[in-house]
Amino acid sequence: MSTSQGSTSSAPPPRRTDARLNRERLVATAQEVFAEAGPGASLNQIAQRAGVGPGTLYRHFPNRQALLAAVLRDRIEKLVEQADVLIATEPPDEALTQWLRALLAHARLNQGMGSALMVEDPEALGMDCHRLILDAAEAALAGARTRGTARADLAAADLVQLVAGIALSTAHTPDPGQPNRLLELVLDATFGTAR
Repeated sequence: MSTSQGSTSSAPPPRRTDARLNRERLVATAQEVFAEAGPGASLNQIAQRAGVGPGTLYRHFPNRQALLAAVLRDRIEKLVEQADVLIATEPPDEALTQWLRALLAHARLNQGMGSALMVEDPEALGMDCHRLILDAAEAALAGARTRGTARADLAAADLVQLVAGIALSTAHTPDPGQPNRLLELVLDATFGTAR
């Protein structure tokens, strides 16, 4: 049976190209503005900087939490994709090292946004972001373990916890080099003398 006139379909109509582009532009702009001003940044400023009206922003994101969730989801997806690319293109130790640096940058950048979102609506992301990050960490660690350069007793969850701890403990440090120095200590413990 044709799905033309008169029939109903359960699939939503395809999103118009301009609507999809507006949504992508809003998420990209929100990432910039939230990075500059924190999760409480003006939604009107985000709409203005994205070149759309407030109504367009609210059509895509009915409230601040929906926009925060979209930004955080996008960042987590990119972080996980980065692990896949590094594993495919870099030697195992370098892939793990680069990904842990990316994880630290992600944790430091998104700390306030994730906290704000989780307080308001812990289910807002619509995905298990912790599981996705743990799986990416496990995949990155597995190559170094197989090569014999990473400690065999090291768990991916421990690495993620250490990096998150660095991000939290250095959130307000006056020393901008401290997060990377602490991560170097974690990497030294991960690889021992192999690095």
